[in-house]
Amino acid sequence: MTDDDTEIKMVVAMVRPDKLGDVKQALAEIGAPSLTVTNVSGRGSQPAKKGQWRGEEYVVDLHQKVKIETVVADIPAEDVVEAIAEGAHTGEKGDGKIFVLPVDDAYQVRTGKQGPEAV
Repeated sequence: MTDDDTEIKMVVAMVRPDKLGDVKQALAEIGAPSLTVTNVSGRGSQPAKKGQWRGEEYVVDLHQKVKIETVVADIPAEDVVEAIAEGAHTGEKGDGKIFVLPVDDAYQVRTGKQGPEAV
């Protein structure tokens, strides 16, 4: 753990791919531009879709999402959650989930900084 009292938090969100631009904009507006984005698939409360291909019926129960990860120390995690939720919201099932995790420490490879200063 760092000597500083500043908490480091990681905010992880799974959202619709078409809402990524809105989420990035919302994060930039609160001063949290650093993020990592990964294409993922998963399932939650969004219903499975049925389809047919070459006469065979199939079920798609894993939906395409983007996973957004950002680590913050000088910006409250609650503000980040609010920005992501605002940018990702459509009001329909499948809008996504947001998780906030504690980060014990951080290290910046280039500068050697540690703790909140590395974020």
